[in-house]
Parts: sequence; structure tokens; C-alpha cells
Amino acid sequence: MRRSDKPRVEWQRKPHGGQIHMNGWTMLFYKEVLRFWKVGFQTVAAPILTAMLYLLIFGHVLEDHVKVYDTVRYTAFLVPGLVMMSVLQNAFANSSSSLIQSKIMGNLVFLLLTPLSEWSWFVAYVGSSIVRGLVVGGGVLLVTVWFTSLSFVAPLWIVVFALAGAALMGALGLIAGLWAEKFDQLAAFQNFVIMPMTFLSGVFYSIGSLPPFWQSVSHFNPFFYMIDGFRYGFFGVSDASPWLSLAIVGAALMVVSAIAMRLLRSGYKIRS
Repeated sequence: MRRSDKPRVEWQRKPHGGQIHMNGWTMLFYKEVLRFWKVGFQTVAAPILTAMLYLLIFGHVLEDHVKVYDTVRYTAFLVPGLVMMSVLQNAFANSSSSLIQSKIMGNLVFLLLTPLSEWSWFVAYVGSSIVRGLVVGGGVLLVTVWFTSLSFVAPLWIVVFALAGAALMGALGLIAGLWAEKFDQLAAFQNFVIMPMTFLSGVFYSIGSLPPFWQSVSHFNPFFYMIDGFRYGFFGVSDASPWLSLAIVGAALMVVSAIAMRLLRSGYKIRS
């Protein structure tokens, strides 16, 4: 059957005389958003509480001992880093956990029976990851902003890096979810790749305070550019040019997305 001849997956209901139509990818997107929202206490509230504890502990202990930028207090410096860290980690967790759960529970076969293209899978999974990352990041910002005063020098940079970072991590989570065959493998990917690269990206410190060797090493970490560019939107100062950060994050997003699309197109570990 040619792709153009395949039936379109559509859902509709009529509340109070109105109609809501969903084609294939929007239905999958809706299902993925609903999946994390139904357990919001675990997927949204818990990360917000964790970020608040980081702020209370590190901000209280290091506020008078660490100087980052001349005009920025350490607590204020810390908030954007925690917000972006929450965005990245939760965007990754959303797509990766959804796929591994579907594979282990065996309900992934129902998606394979639909005429959804690889683009529909990609947009739905990555799109829902962006939503979760932004919801958690927005919650962290609303909670932590009460502990310090923040400026929003370049809000467009904030939006751009938040979206690009969430999309990149959602696509990376898609790859990890396709690769992993059990929860142990996914946990190893998170513990030995995602967590170290996140914590060594300048969330809690400026890389300008590091020795020259470790500054050079930090510049090979794409997570650094996501967080540094995001922080630039608040203060107008950063360790690297925001344009350089945007170029590197954009290039990483294209590479990771291309790999994810290739794996989806080939049915890697989901059609065997």
C-alpha cells in the first residue's frame, strides 16, 4: 500500500456540539503529554522540589564565598542553571522512559500497527518532551525566583535556548529509548552520560573559575553551550558568545535528530 493510500488515523468527539479532530501524530502527541501529566506529582512536582533544594543548599552555603560575574550574585547566577538543567533532564526522561516502558510492557506493537510515519513518531515524542521540559523549567523558575531578583536582558535568547535544548534532549532520549532493551541500560545511559555532562556544564559554577585545562575540556561539552546561552538571556553576560552557543546547539540538534529519524525509519529494535 502506498503511503498516500494509507488511512489516516483520526479521533473526534463532540463536547457540547463542538468537534475536535486529531490526526495520527497529534493523537500520539496528546497521548504522550497526557502520560506524564497524569502522574504530574512524580514528573513535574518532584523535579521542581529537587531544584529548590539545590538552590537552598548551594545558594545558602556559597552565596558569600563564590563570585561569578561582577554584577551578579551567586544565587541569581544559579537559578537559570537549575531551570535549564531541569528542562534538559526532563525532556530526555520523557521520550526515553515512554519508549522503554512501551517496549517492555509490549504495547508498542499497537503503534507499529498504525500507518504513522517516522516523522509522526519523531514530532510526537520530541514535541511532548519539549512540553514536559518547559513545564518543569517554568515551575522551577516560578519557585526559585522568590529567592532572588532576576533580570531578563534578552528574553528571546531564553526562549530559543530553552526550545532548542529541550528538542535536543527529547531527540537524544528517543535514541536512548530505542537503544535500551531494559531499564538498567537506560539508567546506565542517564547515570554515565546525561548526569555527568549536565553537572559538568556550568550549572553551579562559571567555567571561567576553572583551570585552563578544564576550561578547554568544558568547551567540548554541548550541555555547556545550552546552559551558558540560556543564562545569557537573563544577565547579558556569559562565558561564550551566544551566537557560538546557538550554532553548536543547532548543529548538535540536527545531528541527533538525523540519527533518531534514521533509527525510526529502519525500525531499530522495535520491529524485531
